Amino acid sequence: MAQLSPYLTFNNNCREAMSYYKECLGGELTLMPVRDTPVCDQVPAEFQDSILHSSLKTVDFEILASDMSPEKVIVGNDVHISLSVNSEKDLNTLFAKLSDGGKVKQPINPMFFGLIGSLTDKFGKHWVLTFMNSNSKN
Repeated sequence: MAQLSPYLTFNNNCREAMSYYKECLGGELTLMPVRDTPVCDQVPAEFQDSILHSSLKTVDFEILASDMSPEKVIVGNDVHISLSVNSEKDLNTLFAKLSDGGKVKQPINPMFFGLIGSLTDKFGKHWVLTFMNSNSKN
């Protein structure tokens, strides 16, 4: 079964925004600064305190967010639909279907947590698809 969540992108104020959402909505907040990840050596020094990934989990929902974006963050490209799937096969199948007639923004590629790819579908909606390794924490 896949899990669907909103994925918000911020302009270097993810920590502030997600802390605010935690105050408003409750739940458990996890923040992953770039400097605390295996990719820290690949990111310039000025981005080491930026949030690579965050999660606000409650019993009913999860909100995901980041400061990191391959493109300038503007209203319209700052909200994605995150779909986390249970197998690499599901990831490849859904990615191919959703990108048909759309635009691949980031092909599926390996990261320290598993696999990730992003696309804009033919209706202009932004998607991030992930498959987490069984040893990943999020």
